[in-house]
Amino acid sequence: MASRPNEHGQPIGLPVSGWTGAKPPVRETMEGVHCRLEPLDADRDAAPLFRAYAADPQGINWTYLPYGPFPTLDAYREWLREKQASSEECFFTIVDPRSQAPVGVAAYLRIAPTTGSIEIGHLSYAPALQRTIASTEAMFLMMRRVFDDWGYRRYEWKCDRLNAPSRAAAMRLGFRYEGLFRKLMVVKGRNRDTAWLSIVDDEWPAIRAAFEAWLDPGNFDAEGRQRRRLEGFMPVTAGQPIVVDVPGFD
Repeated sequence: MASRPNEHGQPIGLPVSGWTGAKPPVRETMEGVHCRLEPLDADRDAAPLFRAYAADPQGINWTYLPYGPFPTLDAYREWLREKQASSEECFFTIVDPRSQAPVGVAAYLRIAPTTGSIEIGHLSYAPALQRTIASTEAMFLMMRRVFDDWGYRRYEWKCDRLNAPSRAAAMRLGFRYEGLFRKLMVVKGRNRDTAWLSIVDDEWPAIRAAFEAWLDPGNFDAEGRQRRRLEGFMPVTAGQPIVVDVPGFD
């Protein structure tokens, strides 16, 4: 990371000219071609989401989340109501525009407009959403809102270090691995070491172009199969671990 010496010869960060902070998230619909993200409405969304998650009877989707699986629809609805009312998190329901059915949820959290940092989390995809164009487009829509509309400098992704599919998904989407926070929390009675990944605003223009190229209709055949993988459009640094060179630190 770039630095400059201060009057004492110590390395300090480069100045950030004109920084006045980012905007707080707004709960408004995000429209895509393959999906739509709507502000969470627990009473509207709980039942169809609960049915969609039932396609995963073993509850594999919930293994690395700190909650779930929920034993009843009422229990799930009550949890969603708490999240909908939260002032610290901003939840969205991912909707399939063809069936108009909710197929997953995602949320912004650790929202810090003053410093320009925000996290994507609470990702819970029903089997119908997993490994689809819509699942990637949903992440692009949320990412685009963060950087282009709200002006954040840093977009974070965190997951259990043992959750290999989550880490792989983040790297595919352009996030870069920053490091491991050991014994960060206890989840469901188990230790969790947490992997931290991020995208920063300097990297966003090239990553946005990669998403746009991948989502172009010409990149898919008549059956909806991709002609070129998203990683093939990403800049060389996307998905690569961060290597920090700090003067005087070995």
